[in-house]
This record gives sequence, C-alpha cells and structure tokens, in this order.
Amino acid sequence: MVEHAEILQMDDGHQVYVRIYKPKGTPIGNFHILHGMAEHGGRYEAFAQNLTSQGYFVTAHDHRGHGQTAEINGQLGYFGDEGGFQRVVDDVFDIIQHYSVDPNNQEIVLFGHSMGSFIARRFIQLYSGMIDKCILCGTGATTALHQIGNTVARSLCSLNGKNVQSPIMNELSFNSFSRSVLNPKTIYDWLCSNEEEVEKYMKDPYCGFIPTNQYFVDLTDGLLVINQKEEIKNIRKDLPILLISGSEDPVGSKGSGVFKVAKGMNEAGLTDVVVYLFEGMRHEILKEINRKHVYSVITRWLNR
Repeated sequence: MVEHAEILQMDDGHQVYVRIYKPKGTPIGNFHILHGMAEHGGRYEAFAQNLTSQGYFVTAHDHRGHGQTAEINGQLGYFGDEGGFQRVVDDVFDIIQHYSVDPNNQEIVLFGHSMGSFIARRFIQLYSGMIDKCILCGTGATTALHQIGNTVARSLCSLNGKNVQSPIMNELSFNSFSRSVLNPKTIYDWLCSNEEEVEKYMKDPYCGFIPTNQYFVDLTDGLLVINQKEEIKNIRKDLPILLISGSEDPVGSKGSGVFKVAKGMNEAGLTDVVVYLFEGMRHEILKEINRKHVYSVITRWLNR
C-alpha cells in the first residue's frame, strides 16, 4: 500500500497531479477515483487503501482548478477559459489510458463522487468502451435550476470576469443543501454527520473554496449535457453501473434524484444498473462513521 504521486502533462500543457496506491503483488485491476467539487483526491486515501488491500491498483488525480493540480498551474475553482467541463473529462481519458496499459488485461473501474460522478457520467457517454465497471457516488439529476444557473453564471462572466470568484453562484448552489440538515452546527453539515470529518474539511486549505464564474458555467454546461436522453443512449448497454448515495444527501434529492438518473439509464436500454441508498447517511458516504458498510457494499458489487 505504498503511495506516491506523479505529474502528468495533458496535450494542452496543463499538468495534473495523480496519487498512486499500489497493492502487494500483481493487481487484480485498475481503480480510478474522481473527487468532487472544492475538494481533492487526497481525501480518498482511506478508501484507496481499502481497495489496495483487495488487490486493486488505485489512482486519484486532482482535477483542474483543484488541489495540487491548481497549486501547480494557477487558480482554485477554475477549469479554463472555455469548454472546461469537457476538458476535465478528456483529462480522465488521458489518465486512464496512461495507467491501463497492462498485459494481463485487468479490469478498469471508474469511480466518481459528486462533481466527479458528473464527469464520470459524461466519460461513459463518450468512452464507455474503455472501462469495465462504473460507480457513481453522490450523484443527482438535472433540474430547471441548472439552466437558470447557467444563464446567471454566463451573465456574471460578462459583468465581472471569468476567473473571478462567484459568491453569488456559490450561495445559489449550496444554500439549499445547508438547509437540508436540522439545526446544523456548521454550513458544511450537509456533507456528513461525522463531525470530525466535517472539521477536517473546514481546516483543509484545498476544500470549501469559492469557485469562479466560469467554473459554474462549465459545471452547469456539463449537467445540462449529461442528462440528455440522446447522450445517455451512447453508453454501451452492458456496462455495469452502481449508483450509491446517502438517503439524506441533498445532491441526490434524498434518493429521488438518484433513482431518476437510474431510470434514465434504464430507459436508454442499459441492462445492468443498480441503486443502493445508505439509510441516514448524507453526501459524503465514504466519510460517515459507518463507512465500512459502504466499503463492503462496493466490494460485494465489484466481486459479483
């Protein structure tokens, strides 16, 4: 379970920071983790080590505008000047391709949490032939508010600039999430009921930052694309997909949004879509006190 990091250069010159966790012996497969918004891949170390103990070779990169990748290249909360959502999807393609050259033809599993799940959903619409299994954690459905948010974010880009932090969009995005918890102690209690983990998040300099106007344009662009029926139909029909979420997760509308995503996949002809809701858990199910139950469900699904 040795962890080290590498910096990969993308075709546009952007450098991406990748954490690597190696199992003892020959890996049974490659498992790539896509983190969520305003966090970084280092927060998945415990999960990665659980996977390496099962034999997986695990990688987790920091997206553009996040964590060490932002530290190397410039600004937190900024994918790029334009087309940022597609660019981060293409980064995933390059990284998976880089680490999946294996003579034993081991399986490749893609895991995405929250924003990472949106990126993963676009990835499988474009490149589902590259992977063997996909796990979508803390995902949600597109609503009319995302179209409104896209319009507002574009206006803010014109008025204030693309790479300026957007407290207005941040408030619009997360205000309702904060209200999902009764008598919260912090504005981040919707993330997790484990107070220790919430405190770690709040103290992490790479977590909880306010993204830019252009970031919100890119994110909502992505959300509007991934829920289009014609795009969902592009996913190969036999790709095994596991959707996992907390029953109290506001991102997935406390379960209803997760089932809406699964329904869209079933209607598109996908034949192996499974939904598992964890009772009482919030958004970051991998950080909850009983996270080992989440680990066991993932392991059982991987080993079907």
